[in-house]
Amino acid sequence: MARNESPLHKDAGVPAEKHKGRFLIFLASFFTLIAAGMGFAIRAGILGDWATQFGFTKGDLGNITGGGLVGFGVTIIVFSLFVDQIGYKPLLIMAFVLHVLSAVITLAATPVFEAAGKDATYWCLYIGMFMFALANGMCEAVINPLVATLYPTKKTHYLNILHAGWPGGLIVGGVFAYLFCGPEASISHLRWEIPMALFLAPTLLYGAIVVIESFPQSEARAAGVTFGEMLAQFVSPLLLFLFLLHAMVGYVELGTDSWITNIMNNTIPGKATLLFVYTSAIMFVLRFFAGPIVEKINPLGLLLGSAILGCIGLYWLGSATTGIVIVMAATVYGLGKTFFWPTMLGVVGEQFPRGGALTMGTIGGIGMLSAGLLGGPGIGYKQDFYAAQFLQSNNPELYAEFRAESPSNFLIFPEVHGLDGAKVGALEEKLAGDPEAKAANPVMQAELFGGRMALKWTAVVPLAMAIGYLLLVLYYASQGGYKQKVLHTVEPGAEGEEYTGGVKGPVQA
Repeated sequence: MARNESPLHKDAGVPAEKHKGRFLIFLASFFTLIAAGMGFAIRAGILGDWATQFGFTKGDLGNITGGGLVGFGVTIIVFSLFVDQIGYKPLLIMAFVLHVLSAVITLAATPVFEAAGKDATYWCLYIGMFMFALANGMCEAVINPLVATLYPTKKTHYLNILHAGWPGGLIVGGVFAYLFCGPEASISHLRWEIPMALFLAPTLLYGAIVVIESFPQSEARAAGVTFGEMLAQFVSPLLLFLFLLHAMVGYVELGTDSWITNIMNNTIPGKATLLFVYTSAIMFVLRFFAGPIVEKINPLGLLLGSAILGCIGLYWLGSATTGIVIVMAATVYGLGKTFFWPTMLGVVGEQFPRGGALTMGTIGGIGMLSAGLLGGPGIGYKQDFYAAQFLQSNNPELYAEFRAESPSNFLIFPEVHGLDGAKVGALEEKLAGDPEAKAANPVMQAELFGGRMALKWTAVVPLAMAIGYLLLVLYYASQGGYKQKVLHTVEPGAEGEEYTGGVKGPVQA
């Protein structure tokens, strides 16, 4: 099979019904990421609604979004321990149930606020986001090794195609958020509960496919790899170094994407969601073409170039002020973040195939944990810190008026009282029809400054990643070059057949 072939292509020698089954399984996996991306994008578009309605600070919102990513990460790691034993289908059915329950709990936030107040609402949203993340994590624990099993000699290519589902969901959710979310909504500002429920549409689609289709055994299980052999992969310094790099990927990609719409709204009011959709569209298109790129420069060269572009793009976004410059900076950032996540998964799958679902799940989980524990809260804290510093220095009286009661905390950094989200939101709505007054308002200037500084400091992370990827490029060059390791010898024209109903491997009901 050519490296850049679509999953829609019918392999020579593979019966049509078996090809159809493999495609539907791939499609269900794709829809799980559509659902996750839609929920993520719409949540980013309604953070302002939550701040205004419930009085949350940026730190509060960062912890809520971060909690969702933490649940994602924990679930990936935990269920990766059992994927090869339990099988793909039962876990995807459990994920479907959790996705539905997460919607029920999240949508209960308004009545909970009316009945029990802000603190109870915080925990309602936190638990709802955590449960949504559990479902996403369970899916992620399954779909990465599943696609590696379906396409064992083209893992990086097909994992990039699979993970085009994530920006695909971001695009759909982002467009809906632009049209219907927040006071700057293009058509109508809907109650946040309506767009938040939108992710249930792809959820129902993947759930239906999962119930109907039969699933293959995992690549590692079909090869007879034991759980002990999977665990033995974790003593490799190379794998541990990849884990460290992926923690940075989680921080810079998902941590930033959790905040980018909210931050850029202060620079380009009403257009920030479109900018997010634009960078997501770059990711969506380019991930279908990862195969040909990897053939020319190998996965590590691709990651090195991506880290350099990510660093430049983020710092530039934190400095840009005019429309065309912002688009140019966003283009560089979008190009930079496109290949990080799936290519890292591909490298682990190609270099440590005996790790099975366990190594792929662990690296995904580490990325999510980093985004949840460090990225979301860290970027939120930096906004609070610099916005408070700016307003306190330039207008102490206004700072005293807008100062949040609850402090923001992050790791060992000093405690800071950010700006009260409800008060800022009310002021923003008041100034929405007067761009000049909004730009001149000290509180809005503080919000703008805080967001820009947060992006500039976040650019340090991809800089560190670039250094790490350069070290890996040099290491593999000293070993004779980057080469993929494959557990099975697959006959030409029959890629993956033994895992999807062919004679060499049984399927699961």
